[in-house]
Amino acid sequence: MEVNTPNPHFNPNKSELSNLSLRDLFYKYIRFLPVFILSVAIALLGAFLYLRYTVPVYSASGSLLIKNDPSAGRGGGDKFDELFGNNRAQNIASEIEILKSRPLMQRVVNRLNLQFSYYAIGKIKTVNKYNQGPFLVKARQIKDSSIAFSFKVKSAGANAFRIDESAATIRYGQEFTLPYGIFTLEKNLHIPGSFEYKVVWQPAVQAAGGYASALQIFPKTPGTGILNISMRTPNPQLGADIINKLMEEYSAYSVEQKVLSSDQILVFIDGRLSDIGSKLDSVQRMYLDYQTRYNLIDAEIQSSNYFDIISQSDKTLNDEAVKLNVAQGLDEYLSDKKNEFNKVVVPSSMGLEDPTLNDLVTAYNKAQMERKQLVDGNIPPANPAVRELDGQIEKLRLSLRENLKNIRAATGDIISSVKRRGSLGEEQLRAMPVKIKELAEIKRQVETYQGLFKLFTEKKEETSISKVSTIPNSEIIDRSYPNATPVKPNRRSIQALAILLGIAIPSLFIFLGEVLNDKVTTRFDIEKITEAPILGEIGHSYSDETLVVSKTTRSMVAEQFRIIRSNLQYVLHKKEKAVIITTSSFSGEGKSYVSTNMGAVLALAGKKTVVLEFDIRKPKVLSGLGLPKGPGITNFMVGKVQNLADVIRPVPGHENLFVLGCGPVPPNPAEMLLDPRLDEMFNWLKENFDVVIIDTAPVGMVSDAMTLSKYADCTLYLVRQSHTFKKQIALIDEFYKENKLPKVSIIINDVKLKPGYGYYGYGRYGYGYGYGYGSYYEEESAPDNFLERVLARLELRKFFGLKKKKKKN
Repeated sequence: MEVNTPNPHFNPNKSELSNLSLRDLFYKYIRFLPVFILSVAIALLGAFLYLRYTVPVYSASGSLLIKNDPSAGRGGGDKFDELFGNNRAQNIASEIEILKSRPLMQRVVNRLNLQFSYYAIGKIKTVNKYNQGPFLVKARQIKDSSIAFSFKVKSAGANAFRIDESAATIRYGQEFTLPYGIFTLEKNLHIPGSFEYKVVWQPAVQAAGGYASALQIFPKTPGTGILNISMRTPNPQLGADIINKLMEEYSAYSVEQKVLSSDQILVFIDGRLSDIGSKLDSVQRMYLDYQTRYNLIDAEIQSSNYFDIISQSDKTLNDEAVKLNVAQGLDEYLSDKKNEFNKVVVPSSMGLEDPTLNDLVTAYNKAQMERKQLVDGNIPPANPAVRELDGQIEKLRLSLRENLKNIRAATGDIISSVKRRGSLGEEQLRAMPVKIKELAEIKRQVETYQGLFKLFTEKKEETSISKVSTIPNSEIIDRSYPNATPVKPNRRSIQALAILLGIAIPSLFIFLGEVLNDKVTTRFDIEKITEAPILGEIGHSYSDETLVVSKTTRSMVAEQFRIIRSNLQYVLHKKEKAVIITTSSFSGEGKSYVSTNMGAVLALAGKKTVVLEFDIRKPKVLSGLGLPKGPGITNFMVGKVQNLADVIRPVPGHENLFVLGCGPVPPNPAEMLLDPRLDEMFNWLKENFDVVIIDTAPVGMVSDAMTLSKYADCTLYLVRQSHTFKKQIALIDEFYKENKLPKVSIIINDVKLKPGYGYYGYGRYGYGYGYGYGSYYEEESAPDNFLERVLARLELRKFFGLKKKKKKN
């Protein structure tokens, strides 16, 4: 047996399918053009319906500047302001949460009367008209303000209307009663014609929650206090009004908070002034009574030499007494549980120059303000964040009291030391009356209370001035204006998406269909599995005759057999006497059809050719030629026929073409092929014929072809389009590489022209020029497939200026 060596003419590396261009892929899928057109049309129809019935959504936005001016809320700018939390820096994240809070949005809902929503009921969709409808609803009484409700309003003339399905007409301005309460309708805009509206009422809290969740707030530029506020609503004017009113209410809210803080400070100062004033009046009266009773109005002159010492000590004692009094007052304030979470924060240290105390007071006030913001944002006191701040506040309060205790102790030590120094001067005044000493003590108390009274009086005036000059901590940079262009749905995007889906969905199904297809469809399916050369391709014949090759026939299929005859010389190397075996993987791939027509085409070349019907189990050659059955191969093998010439019959109408039939089907075909008479038969055939074609059984099913292969010079292995499984090509590759069959060459049979495949797959040897593509061959009956017939009429190849690739001889 000769070794299989691929001919360079059939080098698979030169396959046109090794690299598929975009144009190749285009023609591969263009045969499904009507499917794509229908899919895109359906997708566009769906897009049209979506755009037609979807309620548009509009976007509105505005810009707000959050100021960060520590002295903007108060003119003092000292420790007193810090203690009351009035000069705290603005936290942008906290302000954003306040803007998005439900209480602030509830103020907007109440100002704009957004508890009522008006929807115009149309034939296709229902649209939110906001306050742009023909009427506005005024609620005189709501029975249950915690339950939402709705009702329909239908026009009943120019000045009347009906509610829901009621037949009774109601005039504008006239009160009407529903199960939900008492209402009136007032005319708003004149809209000609009849109308039907749906009015929806919902509690302010519920409405505020819905609108607040739609807000989008973020810094316009990182690192700045400018916030961009935007939201999407079904009505452009609604969104613009909500954003504008929200910015206004936020400014008003900040002013209200500052005024409230000032009021709380004034209340605290008034309480302290009242207490200190009464004590000051008491000691002043005591001082005057004592001077009058003991006539000690100019007693200091009497002991001027010693009183200087006492005066200096007294001055120091006065200063320290003030500090001690302030510390005592702060400790009393902090020890009172009613002030634990009071909106009034710890008052000023008022001269206590202790850094630790000031830091603790600052931290205490900051924690109090953070807790207030959380509670004002409707966060319940049981929330972990609030409870954490409660713990911080209590810890700081205890730390403040401990610090104040230390301050009082230190001040007491200083007072004791000063008193000791003063006692030295007092010893020098022992000669002075005891009344003078008592008068000096009373005078020290008067000076102490006078200092406290002056301090609180100044702070009261500063706070009163600040209250009347309070400005908001925000400024509207860019107000919101209604934009009539909707952001959803985006017409162009929806239409583009519909087109893409219309193309993608059928493409996906086509691709999956090809991926899941386990049958041979294109020449590339064979070439990517085996290196066995492809001798040629046989197109699908619409002829009723098996033998399609004759001297007068120039049909496409006949010419393809002639091309295979030409290619066969590269396999046989111009051998004078040749034995060719035809086989396949399994039945139905066209072995008998190809064997018969190969015999005919070789006979036309002047070769005396005989076709052997060696598919003993299912013989088809004689029946395909229309010849009656008779004695044949099996008769010769069992010895009933001695001379083969007696059973070889010529094919009518075909010169040089003969056929040797199978004969009766034996019970043991495989064992019969092992008979020595088989050698005798092939020796005689080689002597009397130029070409012997063996039509054998499928090699993938029985061993007949393997047994007969020792007599053959080459093998024609049949692969049928859309019939042979791809996995069976591996069997061909095995026969080719391991030389189990002589010089294996593949013939692709029953190739049907499919738009997209004819260009780069089959049709390499001219298949595709028939059936309306120029009529280069004699045409058979036109394809019955409607899709192929339509595409053939479109002549897409001519439209794109492409030509069929031809084989170079």
